Amino acid sequence: MPTQQDTALTPDRNCPLCPRLAAFRDEWRVQEPEWFNAPVPTFGPQDARLLIVGLAPGVRGANRTGRPFTGDYAGDLLYSTLLQFGFASGTYRASPDDGYTLKDARIVNAVRCVPPQNKPTPAEIRTCRPFLNSEMETMPRLRAVVTLGKIAHDSTLATLGLPASRLKFGHGVSGDVGRLRLFASYHCSRYNTNTGKLTTAMFHDVFAAVRQYLDAAP
Repeated sequence: MPTQQDTALTPDRNCPLCPRLAAFRDEWRVQEPEWFNAPVPTFGPQDARLLIVGLAPGVRGANRTGRPFTGDYAGDLLYSTLLQFGFASGTYRASPDDGYTLKDARIVNAVRCVPPQNKPTPAEIRTCRPFLNSEMETMPRLRAVVTLGKIAHDSTLATLGLPASRLKFGHGVSGDVGRLRLFASYHCSRYNTNTGKLTTAMFHDVFAAVRQYLDAAP
């Protein structure tokens, strides 16, 4: 089975393209030398039909563990949801060596390096976009994309050469973009769930729609 990175273009461990992110990464390497502290690679098989696009690694989540959404609350909700809808197997234990495996799904962040205060700049989002483009171009069976949050949604559309107005972001919004169908969701962050902006049921509804779409696909 294809591995995480496969033939896709991926940033170097010491990627210098975004000076602010590189400096922040170096600060964490000093503070926590045992952490991953590098651009976080994609997780999941390259022949998957589903790609999930997040925003960026969390400081104590993917930046620490080296696997998207692993080690923070957003991962708890995302990975349990993927299990429920048949996109994963195993037991999620918030560690990259927990044996949890994605099935027909792949996860990537629009920005690969952890940003200060979880807020990448527009320039950093644009700079990292070629890596997202590479992921999408090297997934031969890609049919569906779930975008987690407006930044991920708009960056995905830009990667496809389309303006944000082509499919305006909103939770539960979906639409066909060429050969792909995009499904938008609020980000599964602790803030969104604690404030009630995103409930577990709302999040599950998005993946139920994805499951139905892929099951019906030829």
